[in-house]
Amino acid sequence: MFYALRNLFALIGVVAVIFAICVAIKMAPMMKTFDSFDEKALDVYTSMMEKIIETGNAAEATVWKVPVNEDLSAEDVEETMKFVANEHNIKNVGELPLSKQVEAMSGKKSRFFKIYMFCNAMTAAQMLEYSDAYSAYLPCRVSLVEDKQGKLWLYSLNMDAMIYGGKTLPPALKEEAESVKAIIQDIMHRGAEGDF
Repeated sequence: MFYALRNLFALIGVVAVIFAICVAIKMAPMMKTFDSFDEKALDVYTSMMEKIIETGNAAEATVWKVPVNEDLSAEDVEETMKFVANEHNIKNVGELPLSKQVEAMSGKKSRFFKIYMFCNAMTAAQMLEYSDAYSAYLPCRVSLVEDKQGKLWLYSLNMDAMIYGGKTLPPALKEEAESVKAIIQDIMHRGAEGDF
């Protein structure tokens, strides 16, 4: 009996070693490619995976979410966000009042949700010079959403994967992208607090 268990454990050990070698062989090219990525890429993807595991929702893992102060109305938040955007010389290039559209189409009251689009045309042009795929990230959207309990939240796409998730951006573009990230976060946080 002892020898049978020993042999079984030895066999399991051999299978585990073979499996580890196969995984290492498959992963080696991927890890080599990953070495050429931005130094923050692994942190970005680790954070995303942790959020997916926590929530079971990939969208939750790719957004920033900021609660709005209870004493602020949607109009207060909107006014503050527009003020902050103007302060940073970033244009409000469009708005999508989706809850009004839902109400018009359904004839029923809808919880509030509206999307604001902010853009600096020169930064957008720099991003497109680097990769046309960046057009899908433009303009920067901030959504003001009333949740099912009536609380307001601000959402925006987490730009970290765009900035740090691949090969390191050229220095000037990376600096510009980080600047836009800081501006969008400022718009969100100050909008959520009504901080002019």
